[in-house]
Amino acid sequence: MGNLFNREATPLPIETTFKLQTQITTWSQGTDGFGSGTIDLGGLQVRQITTFNKVWATSQGGPDNLGATFYEPASVPDGFFMLGSYSQSNNKPLYGSVLVAKDITTAESGNAKILEKPVDYTLVWSNQGGNGYIWLPTPPEGYKALGHVVTSLSEKPSVDKIRCVRSDFTEVSETDAWIWGLKKEVDPSGFNVYGSKPATRGTQGVGVPVGTFIVQNNGTAALLGCLKNVQPDFSAMPNLDQIQTLMKNYSPLVYFHPDEEYLPSSLKWFFENGALLYTKGDESSPIPIEPPAGSNLPQGGSNDGAYWIGQPSNGSLRKGNLGSAESYVNVKPMFGGTFTDLAIWIFYPFNGAARASVAGVPIPLGQIGEHQGDWEHVTLRISNFSGELRSLYLSTHSNGTWASAPELEFQSSNKPVVYASLHGHALYAKPGLVLQGSGGIGLRNDTAKGKNVMDTGERFQVVSGEYLSIVEPAWVNYYREWGPRITYDLATEINKVQQSFPENLRSSFASFVKSLPAEILGQVGPTGPKMKSSWSGDEKV
Repeated sequence: MGNLFNREATPLPIETTFKLQTQITTWSQGTDGFGSGTIDLGGLQVRQITTFNKVWATSQGGPDNLGATFYEPASVPDGFFMLGSYSQSNNKPLYGSVLVAKDITTAESGNAKILEKPVDYTLVWSNQGGNGYIWLPTPPEGYKALGHVVTSLSEKPSVDKIRCVRSDFTEVSETDAWIWGLKKEVDPSGFNVYGSKPATRGTQGVGVPVGTFIVQNNGTAALLGCLKNVQPDFSAMPNLDQIQTLMKNYSPLVYFHPDEEYLPSSLKWFFENGALLYTKGDESSPIPIEPPAGSNLPQGGSNDGAYWIGQPSNGSLRKGNLGSAESYVNVKPMFGGTFTDLAIWIFYPFNGAARASVAGVPIPLGQIGEHQGDWEHVTLRISNFSGELRSLYLSTHSNGTWASAPELEFQSSNKPVVYASLHGHALYAKPGLVLQGSGGIGLRNDTAKGKNVMDTGERFQVVSGEYLSIVEPAWVNYYREWGPRITYDLATEINKVQQSFPENLRSSFASFVKSLPAEILGQVGPTGPKMKSSWSGDEKV
């Protein structure tokens, strides 16, 4: 393996450290821990370190075949100890973090120390050039290693270099994104380096990611834990004033395609201008939904088909009302209260027809994809140590993707720019065409920067956040569908569209369309945000 120190080439992205344009340096009072730099996990203090000393690097293998760099945390405060080294792929600017820890319990507590030195190390990998070594600490009985140590020398590191953590302060972890391997693509049977994240995630999850990495060699990964917040009390979560500051600084700007006909609206506008509640068995007598928050919507229960929301038959609500549009924020404690997820939901009265791409040619799909009521969301993931935006989740139909801050386009200082796809409103970090499919046939997601844009922080409501004692508006707890079930004949629609296809592609196209989920086909009205698994869980990717 070559290494960066002997390389003569264009500087790699990782040789630039990414920083947000504006740093938020002061926070309103209200919670003790948010933005303070230190969080107490119940006797174990942790700090987030974002400056590093480079230990070893390679310029080959891994994502984009650009290699990876390995670091150890720099400027560790007195009394704190390293829990593991940090690694990042070279194809992105440096924007990582790793936790260091300090035991603040006293000897009078009667418990064993939370942090202990390892008793030994095992060499798990070294490169052929002899200047890169990855070591796995051997923890004392009753303790777990949470990371590896990387050195540029063949001698074992000192046992003073790192600390292992008492088992009751750890949780099970699992592999996250691929960081590096000896090849350009993941080789499950070879050597790979992955990020690490808690195996159980969501608002009730107590696992805390350390920022270290997991090594997999010959198909087997070292069993490393993550930290655990043993007494999560939300003391590090932001209060409402601090959430206002976060939204003011980081609220995404959503750009709509120049040809987009179906724009978002506020729910108040939607309810005031004709949204109707239908009841099964009494379909001929729908009732208006009471603005501003739908106080007469049925609450709780399940999506049993007993009720659904409909719109006037004249289509007067379909185009939405961008001037009224506001976003709806669900505040979620994540990773044992060390991060905050601000899930920002946007409502569209109508989702337009889908389009396919066949051999590069856009093909309208008739009614396929049309449905009333469309909910999309982006999620800001905020570090509670610093109040800094670390990553952004973008919903794309029934799934989505995470993008780290360096992967985003920013405008107006720290506001991420996202792009809503034409008619379907799936969200992407970059403009252009994203094709879902294979073999020359797929669903088109066209995005471009049109004149219509929504600043999700200009008008927003915090509609849920358990630790904030928010009274949720009635529409949040409406668990049924936001549009009627469509009764068009799918086979007929497919037949209409495929008549213009070459005969050898018709059956492939039919199979592709039938494989799409009902949400994309437009045959089922979507349920609201609280019915999604991400409402209280981690985002779906």
